[in-house]
Amino acid sequence: MNLANLDLNLLVSLDALLEQRSVTRAAQQLGLSQPALSASLARLRRHFGDELLSRVGNNYRLTPLAAQLRPRVRVALDGVERVFTAQPEFDPAESTREFSVLVSDYGCAVLGDALARLLAEEAPGARLRLAHNTPEAVDQAAQTLLATDLLVLPHGFVTDLPHADLHRDRWVIVVAADNPDVGEEISVGQLETMPWVATYYGPTASTPAARQMRMLGIEPRVQVVTESFLTVPGLVAGSDRIALLQERLVRRLPPDAGIRALPCPFEAGPLLEAVWWHPVYDRDPEHAFFRELLVRAAREIGDPPA
Repeated sequence: MNLANLDLNLLVSLDALLEQRSVTRAAQQLGLSQPALSASLARLRRHFGDELLSRVGNNYRLTPLAAQLRPRVRVALDGVERVFTAQPEFDPAESTREFSVLVSDYGCAVLGDALARLLAEEAPGARLRLAHNTPEAVDQAAQTLLATDLLVLPHGFVTDLPHADLHRDRWVIVVAADNPDVGEEISVGQLETMPWVATYYGPTASTPAARQMRMLGIEPRVQVVTESFLTVPGLVAGSDRIALLQERLVRRLPPDAGIRALPCPFEAGPLLEAVWWHPVYDRDPEHAFFRELLVRAAREIGDPPA
């Protein structure tokens, strides 16, 4: 394919069409006339040999190819925007860029405030976008990081990408504060018989501590699955359920959260949070500034709990 013959405007049109699933709404989004966008859709259909949008009743649906193209188009457009907004020098005080981080709600709770404050101090015109990471984004980290600045994630999930270590934490077992069946300690036998609240529980989705537990032959009886660490305390409080949670997060909970933390009765392994990025941004001055800002934010939260 000869890239010189491609019209980048078609990429913009395709993105709007796949997002809106309507020629009328996509044309309004782009500030174009409906006939103009209809002509672009016709060109796109000829190029791909596919309808892209198929009418079902009064609505349009994405064809299988269009659904496959949708995330790729967004990544491509983000890449184009980064190319044409690049500057030979970067002055944070003059920046109006949006910096993006994929992070769990745990990472947001621990680091978000410090990162937002530092960015506001050094780049007051910039904006911070904290997006929730997902198992799918982590599984395709290299592709994800072409369109997102940084991914905050513990070691053990991503390999062969540049990273910087941020901070350490410990895993603890949380139980209801009034759970009569658990004293000051919890046994391995109880871990196997009591109901669990599990986070990111699936074939490729799990926390490092949960994976370590299963490697040791401890199979939890999972009763509830959640993809939010912050929902765990409410799902444990007032019940007989137990869960694994990060100690830094537990210490940030209010005294009346209704849970208490106990040491893990097995070697859960270290929790080392890190920030990951795509190597194409290694020498990008804006990106380097933002990476260093996140590292400094992590430094501010101090050593792990004693």
